[in-house]
Amino acid sequence: MSQLSRAARGGVQAGGAVAERIICGFQAVGGLLRRQPERVITLYLDAKLGPGRRARLPDLDALGVRVETMSVEGLDGLSGQVKHQGIAARVHGGELLGEAQAKDLVLGLSEPLLLLLDGVEDPRNFGACLRSADAAGADLVVVGRSRNVGLTPAVSKVAAGAAEVLPVAAVPNLARFMAWLSSQGIVLIGTDDEAGAGLYATDLRGSLGLVMGAEGKGLRRLTRERCDQLVSLPMQGSVESLNVSVATGICLYEALRQRS
Repeated sequence: MSQLSRAARGGVQAGGAVAERIICGFQAVGGLLRRQPERVITLYLDAKLGPGRRARLPDLDALGVRVETMSVEGLDGLSGQVKHQGIAARVHGGELLGEAQAKDLVLGLSEPLLLLLDGVEDPRNFGACLRSADAAGADLVVVGRSRNVGLTPAVSKVAAGAAEVLPVAAVPNLARFMAWLSSQGIVLIGTDDEAGAGLYATDLRGSLGLVMGAEGKGLRRLTRERCDQLVSLPMQGSVESLNVSVATGICLYEALRQRS
């Protein structure tokens, strides 16, 4: 991974504006406290949080993090519909990159591994995709601006901290951005249940963009046409397809295996 990509993971993402937002849950908040505590503005804890659960967090006094205790009702108001587990935080950063910022990031990478999501609208699926992308070492996740769920508290909770450190870009036109990626020598591999080529027989080394379709719909026509190759995942049982987040994890880790 290039130094630019590492910098993008570290705070203000590739020159993006710093925003403030709420994240919830022990994994998302705890992960950020361990990796980037300077981005936590205020930590909110349930006033009745037990010592055992509080012990799951790093030493807050040593980190110098501002802590406020709240009622469960107060935390409910902060988190909306997301189960907060008695913990929430107001944090800097986590903004979606724009198209120009995404291009600048890509141009600074050597043999990037990119994940492109074509219309994933379920926040749990999006969060799970981000979590897998971070774990597999992807450099950037790209979504269409109008066809994908944003970085909501629900996404952050499922992503378990990945949404706060992984560069994510929202572009106006995903197919057009894919055309630009192709002009930069990045091979675009899309998934399709009917594709003749199998994932495991496909070369996933070098500069690569994995393109995953929406829940139940798959890739849109223009997105499909921009792919250099379509591949299928082996299906041995009775189900016809996999959840997009599961399929994304399989594809990313096969790419990681080959590239390692």
